[in-house]
Formats: sequence, C-alpha cells, structure tokens
Amino acid sequence: MAKIHRPRRGSLAFSPRKRAKSEIPRIRCWAGDGEKAMMAGFAGYKAGMTHMIMVDDRARSLTEGMEISVPVTVVEVPPMNIAALRVYDKYNGGMRPIGETWAEELSPALARAMTPPQQKRGTSIDQIKAGAKDLVDVRVLAHTNPIEISGVPSKVPDMMEMPITGGSIADRLEVAAALLGNQVPFSSVFSIGDWIDVVAVTKGKGTQGPVKRWGIAVQKRKHARTGKKRHVGNLGPWHPARISWRVPQLGQMGYQQRTEFNKRIMGAGSNGEDITPDGGFPGYGIIRNDYVVIKGSLPGPSKRLIRMRKAIRPGSEPAKAPQVLHVSKESKQGL
Repeated sequence: MAKIHRPRRGSLAFSPRKRAKSEIPRIRCWAGDGEKAMMAGFAGYKAGMTHMIMVDDRARSLTEGMEISVPVTVVEVPPMNIAALRVYDKYNGGMRPIGETWAEELSPALARAMTPPQQKRGTSIDQIKAGAKDLVDVRVLAHTNPIEISGVPSKVPDMMEMPITGGSIADRLEVAAALLGNQVPFSSVFSIGDWIDVVAVTKGKGTQGPVKRWGIAVQKRKHARTGKKRHVGNLGPWHPARISWRVPQLGQMGYQQRTEFNKRIMGAGSNGEDITPDGGFPGYGIIRNDYVVIKGSLPGPSKRLIRMRKAIRPGSEPAKAPQVLHVSKESKQGL
C-alpha cells in the first residue's frame, strides 16, 4: 500500500491571521517619484462585478487581436475632500510630522468622524514653506464622501493620509496648497489604462476549523477511539512541551488586509447608468457618482472601502486605454 503523504496546505506568510484593526487599509509603501507632482492615491467603495468584451492587446498572447471576455469590478469613486496638509522631516532613521495646516472651510460631514482641530493649533502654509529645505515628504489628509453614495449605509467619512509624489518638495507644497479645502476627482489622479495596486480588507468568515482555514485533509482514523475527523491529527512532538505556531489550528479567517498588485483600469465615467446592471448591483444598488472599472476581482464584499495607489512594481506592459466593445448590464439577480 502506498504511503499516505499530503503536506499541509496554506501559507504561513500572512501569519498571524487575525482581524484587521480598521477597515481603512494602511499603506506603507508608495510608488516612486515622477516628473509631475500629484496625489498618489484614491479611495472608493466596491459596488460589484460584471464582465466586458474587449480586444486582447497583450503582446504575444494566444488571443492577441481577438475579442475576449474579461471579469471586471466596479468601484464608485465620488470626489474626495482635502481637509489638511501635513509635512515630514527626517528623524531617527525615519520620518516624523513637523507641521500641518487645516482648511478654513471643512465639510460638515467630517464632524461625524472626528472633532476638527482649532485653527490656532495649526501651522500656516507660509511657515511650512519657510522650512521647506528640511522637508522630506508632503502629504494631505483626505476623506471620502459616503453620504453621497446610496449603496453605502454609513454616513461617516473615512479619513486617510495621501502623499504628494513627483517633482521637488517645493512643487509638492504648491500642489498640496492648491488642493487644500477643495475636492479632488478620480480623473485628476488616474487615467484609463493605468496600472494600480488595490488595498482592502477581505471578507470576514469568523472562526473556522483547520480544514477550511488551512486546507488540511480530513483525517482517516485507524482506530475507533475518537470520532473527530475535521481537526489536525498531531499537535507536535512531546518536547518541546508546547504547541508550535506552525501547527494548523482553528481561528479567525478573513477580515484581513490584502493587496492586489498590477490591476488595470478598464474604464471610468460619471454616468452610473452606463455601468449599473438591470436592478442594480446585489447588496449595493445603483451607482449615482463617478465610477471606475478595474480588471479582475478585488478583496472584500460590496460596500467595502477600496484604496488605490500607483503600481509600485509594474510589469513590462505599457499603460494604454483598452478597446472595449461591450459592457454587460444584464441583471445579476437571476431575473
């Protein structure tokens, strides 16, 4: 009889698998500098999926020049408000904030998320520009506008930090100062055909056993001392007298921050009727604001916050707008 051998499935690269601290993903790395200073990211809310017919423009592909069907995810991206400007300098091998200034007129919805600081506590833009020679990074505090989206029940804006990349520090300060207190649309940050990275929190599945969580095999017991099958067969050796963290066990599954690299923007627009399927997206509804169509699937359920950034390790394929022939608007509700 052949020896039974089936290594444990699952990767330890994401350990510890615990719940994310916040649904607002934290991005620690941003794309390199470019020639033009501009905001390096954006955020929206996942609506749902559909498919489109396009001409395959991948070089050396077996279907190059032919019509193919690709799955796409639709993200609603209303304009983001820029509430504050924050600057950093070098400190102890890293960076530290040394000053910030808030917009004179803030969105009334921001009071739902935080208590706006007093204007006298901030630093004026002139003071920040005076110390520009010591600065290493310029960022803005931006927040979303879920109150404008019918598919998201929450009315509390999501606040996040967005860096200004490209150009010199003086150019970044000028761009950040111009954005302060204004709304930034998606079209001013990304274009159709760009390669981006998507960061979001995945679907939460609660506490699950090792079979579903790690993919181990259902045990085939050689004796009748136990009827348990959906658990690990061996917790480890007698010594050391402890259970290793590498042993697959039950625990939290899902609701963890994940990053999808090199996603392509297939389309964008401002008229939601051009992309909303008949009857609306299941669990979301009708799109009423700007939207973006991204190739492939994205982490998280519908209504989940999606953060986008410029691709930090793009491939060799150039950024060019795809030739889209048809976008499916058939009902996703089985009607």
